[in-house]
Amino acid sequence: GAKVLTGGTAREGNFFDPTVLGGVSAGMRCFREETFGPLVPVCKFSTDDEAIALANDSSSGLAAYVFTRDLGRAWKAAEGIEAGLVGVNEGVISTANMPFGGVKESGLGREGSDVGIEEYLEIKYICMGF
Repeated sequence: GAKVLTGGTAREGNFFDPTVLGGVSAGMRCFREETFGPLVPVCKFSTDDEAIALANDSSSGLAAYVFTRDLGRAWKAAEGIEAGLVGVNEGVISTANMPFGGVKESGLGREGSDVGIEEYLEIKYICMGF
């Protein structure tokens, strides 16, 4: 199984300290489910393509995070990962003036920003020839 590298201390109720798990494999529940909590499962990979495939092998796709010093690798990962939001070298990626939403089972459409209002509009195309 996975090993707690840091954190994991239970708090009152259903809460626990931010936790990093090492030795995680792609088949583990913590790797496959969309966890809404302070949990980072770390899985080893050999190539960028393998990392992108691991990230995409999920029914979820709300947010993804990439940390690298290489701008080319950052672009490849950000474009290749199937998620509604991708943070590159950033941990806090949502803001009111940017669209928020996921793909796959993590949602359809966006909220926030000027893009969010489009969910409530009916668009009509009219073509006239006289």
